[in-house]
Amino acid sequence: MQKFYHNQLTLVAFVVTVILGGNNAIAVRYSNVELPPFFSAAVRFGVASILLFLVVYALRLPFPRGRSLAGAMIFGALQFGMSYAFIYWSLLEVPAGLFQVVFALVPLLTFFLAIVHRQEAFQWRILVGGLLAVGGIALVFRDQLNANIPLLSLLAIILAAACFAEAAVFFKTVPKSHPITTNAVAMSVGAVILFAISGLSYEVPRWPGIPATWLAVIYLILFGSIVAFVSGLYVLTHWTASAASYQIVLMPFVTVIFASWLANETVTFIFALGGLLVLLGVYIGAIMPPDLLNRVVSRKRKTPEINIPG
Repeated sequence: MQKFYHNQLTLVAFVVTVILGGNNAIAVRYSNVELPPFFSAAVRFGVASILLFLVVYALRLPFPRGRSLAGAMIFGALQFGMSYAFIYWSLLEVPAGLFQVVFALVPLLTFFLAIVHRQEAFQWRILVGGLLAVGGIALVFRDQLNANIPLLSLLAIILAAACFAEAAVFFKTVPKSHPITTNAVAMSVGAVILFAISGLSYEVPRWPGIPATWLAVIYLILFGSIVAFVSGLYVLTHWTASAASYQIVLMPFVTVIFASWLANETVTFIFALGGLLVLLGVYIGAIMPPDLLNRVVSRKRKTPEINIPG
């Protein structure tokens, strides 16, 4: 019963992370209208970390120490520092559609890195699921694939995806602490890195001047950072790194659905077809029981015994 409860709660956390994370792209577009990108990201994770530390104090959650603390800091440098630096820099040149196509490599990169770290064994279903998910994303955003994009910008997306993947795999190797305390430490480290990059980039700090920007920043702090990443880390705690990484390939579809709803745009047949491919890839790579095919084959091989009288 307890295992069933944890499985259901993990699936709910997976869906929450996908929905909130998918809407992050819309909120970032609003915040980038007024705020410098690196500064905006740094403020987002800086304020989120402060709020999480207050929650840690109020709930008296145990603070990570030793290897657990060092692991949370390294995780934060990869997940919130380096990855978001590459993400925000690449989005200066790369269209959002093409960015999502390339960033959808996260599950495959996570799978291969998990094998390198000897956390997971090679499984064809995870490889097939990852390829189906990437194919679905590419189908939806196929019009963006022929865009003339600088090679360094594309390389930045791949590096961001690699940082995301390595952060997830690395997290599985360190002693675990509560998802709230881990994110509090990790986001504070990421904010420091992003503030440093903002300063090196000569960004001029400024605060929002219109209500839409304030709403976007508040959403990114409360829901897009605190709730989304705490629930995402909960999923990563209970699932393998490669399975948890499939959140990334579902987020673009949430983004398009909500953006289409806000802009009164129609969802095309190609979008629906690509979405089905992604859902199929996520099911095969992350949700489908590993022994499902073996069980189906074994059932087919069993023939019922026929008792002949006499």
